[in-house]
Amino acid sequence: QQRDKLKQYQKRISLNLERERALARQLLKEGKKEKAMLLLKKKRYQEQLLDKTENQISNLERMVQDIEFTQIEMKVIEGLKIGNECLNKMHQVMSIEEVERIIGETQDAVEYQRQIDEILAGSLTEEDEDAILEELNAITQEQMELPEVPSEPLPEKIPGTLSLYALQLWLLVLLS
Repeated sequence: QQRDKLKQYQKRISLNLERERALARQLLKEGKKEKAMLLLKKKRYQEQLLDKTENQISNLERMVQDIEFTQIEMKVIEGLKIGNECLNKMHQVMSIEEVERIIGETQDAVEYQRQIDEILAGSLTEEDEDAILEELNAITQEQMELPEVPSEPLPEKIPGTLSLYALQLWLLVLLS
């Protein structure tokens, strides 16, 4: 409001300056130099008032900007305060010890579930797996004796017997 009042005052002074300048010209034309000089001094004084008014308006505008910025800062500080209070309430609900306890319980539950899964799946213990590996090594190290394969070729067909193809089929049936 004060800024607006000062601007109105500036307009009034500016109009007066124009009138006084015109009046000073007229007085000079009429030969009234002393009165024209006095009017120009008054005009000069009003110009200085106009400059002071401009500075005051500038100061007021700067102050309004500072106030607006301070209001924004206050809102930020209030937001930070509310945020800190919220964090403190959350920390009261969940202490470090509580979080560590929950993590420990979770790890225990995961381990327990793994053990249940192993039992249900019939998985072997570490000892069982070691025994299986030893047995596998023993088998691979043993030399297996294979029967000797005849060196002469088998006949295509022996009269009164089955063909080689039929013999192979008969062996497959017996073996399965």
